[in-house]
Amino acid sequence: MLTALFSLMMIAVFGRLFFFGIKLAWGIGRIVLSVVMIPLVLIGLFVRGLIYIAFPALIILGIISLLTVPSRT
Repeated sequence: MLTALFSLMMIAVFGRLFFFGIKLAWGIGRIVLSVVMIPLVLIGLFVRGLIYIAFPALIILGIISLLTVPSRT
């Protein structure tokens, strides 16, 4: 009986830690994507001569970032 109770509590505790880790990894992944990968992709497009794709993408991302950032007032 104690083994079953212990097993249930282990699953409950480490299940919560697992889902917390998934949430944390998702947040870190979003930061890495937005701070590192998007600028590298835009620079790569520019260097490869695809300025007609990079420039509109930069304008669209700039507009989205202006609209989604909360005001600091």
